[in-house]
Amino acid sequence: MNTRILICDDSALARKQMARALPAGLADTILFANNGVEALVKLRAGEADLMFLDLNMPEMDGYQVLEHVLAEDLPIMTIVVSGDIQPEARERVRKLGAIDFIKKPTDMGVVLSLLAEYGFYRPGELESTALSDGALSPDDASHTPEISVSLNDYLQEIANVAMGRSSDLLARLLRVFVKQPIPKVAFIANSELHMAISAAHDSDTYSAVCQGFTGAGIAGEALLLFADASFREMAELLHYENFEGASVNVEVLMDMSSILFGAFLKGMGDQLDLELGLSHPSVLGQHRQITDLLEHQNSREEQLLCIEISYTLEDRNIQCDMLVLLTEDSVPFLEQRLQYLTD
Repeated sequence: MNTRILICDDSALARKQMARALPAGLADTILFANNGVEALVKLRAGEADLMFLDLNMPEMDGYQVLEHVLAEDLPIMTIVVSGDIQPEARERVRKLGAIDFIKKPTDMGVVLSLLAEYGFYRPGELESTALSDGALSPDDASHTPEISVSLNDYLQEIANVAMGRSSDLLARLLRVFVKQPIPKVAFIANSELHMAISAAHDSDTYSAVCQGFTGAGIAGEALLLFADASFREMAELLHYENFEGASVNVEVLMDMSSILFGAFLKGMGDQLDLELGLSHPSVLGQHRQITDLLEHQNSREEQLLCIEISYTLEDRNIQCDMLVLLTEDSVPFLEQRLQYLTD
């Protein structure tokens, strides 16, 4: 078996998990690419037979890679591995030539089933060969580069998968396609929070709702910053009887926070193997600039782990930012979980 495999993903954790999901002895060579540009260089050089491709990446995303593969008729079989589980995402990648789709986090059983289905793997055969050769897992093999994973890498991948859950729920409820950004992760002071938020530098006004959460070893707060200019269109998508007015705006805020917070925090908790308890959501303010809405954070001195996700709906003038703020006391638990995953 001389399969050459390329794993293309901007997440170090996702690359490591994907490599570990491959059976020992499957590939003589396992290559990695951090984005689509790097992947195409390797594909054009004919360095791989099978590619596991993420969709949500900087510089060139997975959709663009598939478009290039199709246009250039590059000889590669592609299985998409993504946290974006919207039905539309699956349909789009199949039209662009991907042979199949695996949702994140990677399930070894699903990977083995697909490898067997497409003729890359026969259960029992590779394992016997690997044992006789003294081979270990692909992650331990000499031909596979070692991958280091930072806490930021870990949180970004957790956020990516949780974002996929919340976007999928939003897409199904509203019958839209939600564009998937790359989650931003930063360790910052409370007083500097407004400086780290992308939307804080424009002159538009926003309304905000927040909801606290706690779990075993972790605590934080989720904030939804909803652009005031988006209220009417979102009310229409939600099929409200009235599209304008203060009470409608509050209803939109609460409905959107229920959809996005619930699915995102559930997705995050599932990956951390804990159940998060949620407090009641509350409106922070309406029709104000983001710097004003975040004033309640300035009086607290602690450092925060901040995850920012900007949700946009395709062909819609709707913008909202979600911030997930993890307390400084949550860091030891997260580092412990990371160590467990990467050992």
